[in-house]
Amino acid sequence: MIPSEPPRGAGAVARTVSGPSVAGRAGYDEHFLGVPVPLPVPAGPAVETVVLPYTHFTVVLRPDRRMAAAAAVCIDGERLPAQVPPERDWQLDPRLDEDRQTGEEVYRNNSLDKGQLVGRLAPVWGEAAEAGQAHADTFHYTNAAPQADVCNRSRQVWQGLEGYLLDHAARPGRRLAVLTGPVLHDSDPPYRGVQVALRFWKVAAFLRDGSLEATAYVLDQSPDLIWDAERALAGATPGAPPVLGAFRTFQVPVTDVAELTSLNLGPLPAADLMPVVRTPEDRWRRLASHDDIVLQRR
Repeated sequence: MIPSEPPRGAGAVARTVSGPSVAGRAGYDEHFLGVPVPLPVPAGPAVETVVLPYTHFTVVLRPDRRMAAAAAVCIDGERLPAQVPPERDWQLDPRLDEDRQTGEEVYRNNSLDKGQLVGRLAPVWGEAAEAGQAHADTFHYTNAAPQADVCNRSRQVWQGLEGYLLDHAARPGRRLAVLTGPVLHDSDPPYRGVQVALRFWKVAAFLRDGSLEATAYVLDQSPDLIWDAERALAGATPGAPPVLGAFRTFQVPVTDVAELTSLNLGPLPAADLMPVVRTPEDRWRRLASHDDIVLQRR
């Protein structure tokens, strides 16, 4: 995507900004797969967003929530690095005022993780300087949202989705366009000047036999009332982060992500590989492992 080109949406208010330390970033390329997969933007009227291009990915930030509504990344599986770069220090994006983004004060001295929306390896491909720049760009606070620090199997499934899809869905080209973000809801619990999202979403798009295909996922960190009822009903300790549960990962219809987020996902609902069923217990498929993912039309 060209930095000066605003995303298309139904009534969304968006502007693209640039700054000295991140100048010249091309951002997400909606033609990366060979067919258009547009940047997701709010479908509703008068939702202000700021489009922040980085290297191989773009963040669509909602200043009213001080975090991203969506992020979109191009992943070239044939050009990923053999070695994992070391982690970097986190930094604010100089293109935004500090009170329009979520910084270190939200994560300090508590149990919250900085959950990277675009994982630090996803955009890291290309020549050495380009790959290094992409890696550093993922450590902007605009690319993070508060997450529980719980490590469990479901979180590992979520974090490994891109690699699994590159190996099992995106052959032979091994290219993915991945759209992701928190589900921003008015009822999200407040904490230190922000509202903590309880769910995250991800839609992966790829070409197979020349056709666009897509799959969608939701990561849920809301308290599980079966196991966490006592903590959840008691409420959080004053000044402490909201009560969050262990992660649960689901494969869901792309249309459900569009409805949950009020984002325009372009052609992806029509390209969904997961059949839409009417029975609620079957509509969202809980994933115990990547082998549970539906990658063939039924």
